[in-house]
Amino acid sequence: MRPDARRTTLADIARAAGVSVATVSKVVNGRGDVAPQTRTRVQALLHQHDYLAPVFRHTEAAESPTIEVQFRGGLKSYVAETLEGIIDSAAESGASVVISKASGAPHWARDLVSAGRRAVIAVTSVYTTAHLNELARSGLPLVVLDPLHLPDSRIHSVGATNFAGGLAATQHLLSLGHRRVSYLGGPAMAVCNQARLHGYRAAMEAGGLPVPDAYTRPGEFTYETGLGGAAALLDLDEPPTAVFAGNDEIAVGVVEAARARGLRVPEDLSVVGFDDTSLARTASPPLTTVRQPLREMGGAALRTALRLANGERVDSHHIELATELVVRASTAPPRAAPPERG
Repeated sequence: MRPDARRTTLADIARAAGVSVATVSKVVNGRGDVAPQTRTRVQALLHQHDYLAPVFRHTEAAESPTIEVQFRGGLKSYVAETLEGIIDSAAESGASVVISKASGAPHWARDLVSAGRRAVIAVTSVYTTAHLNELARSGLPLVVLDPLHLPDSRIHSVGATNFAGGLAATQHLLSLGHRRVSYLGGPAMAVCNQARLHGYRAAMEAGGLPVPDAYTRPGEFTYETGLGGAAALLDLDEPPTAVFAGNDEIAVGVVEAARARGLRVPEDLSVVGFDDTSLARTASPPLTTVRQPLREMGGAALRTALRLANGERVDSHHIELATELVVRASTAPPRAAPPERG
């Protein structure tokens, strides 16, 4: 667009669509009383003319901002607990929240603007350069909760002290007398997984203990990774006596894999998880795990999104909240602890 080009107005869109300005305004503001065919025609013209609604000038939007919260995959315990924190914080702030699955549809960010959204919170979602460019063109701030990849300088994020959590989990197992400790984690390139793995390695190195290549296995943050990964670890000539799992779902899979082989947790195998979701508290046995303050993280993401939506300055691009080791019944000293190293 040339610098002196006239900005497209609602009247221009209305004339092209053959409808009233009021109808176009209803589509822009996400009102429901518009016929589906008319809505589709108007939205196509809005995209064609690169129209952006001035949502930040709407009095209603300023008084009761609406934040879009997107996530991928199933609604698991981790996601559910972070959403609770977001929703509770929104209620305290007088904001509204719309929850959706992340979309790859064309012009998805512009559709959010047209619907009156003020910012986007992404829960453990991956955003490509194309996604970020789309958000930037639309003027929507983005806050990523527990980012899987290193955050782009254009976005803000909220996470936890994953390295410290990995260190504490492994140190706990070493303090019980375990020397053969493995790490069964999530995606190899995920930032949170790398930090937890580094914490594990730092504790093992500080204890003067080797880490065989077979003792560290990446995967997904799923129950199935726990089942398959634990089976591979237990097939080793020198299987671990303890497993630090990258999250609670993996840990529960490890417990089941041990049970299927007639092994008892923690008598024959100690297991530590990560997150402290409801799954950890209701597992059999209840899991020793590293607590992420999931609800608090959700609240911090919501407050950051609101500040950005209001044009306020946010000092830090990344916020980290403290983790905490929670000891339950899934860890115990190994059956025959080796003598202390001299």
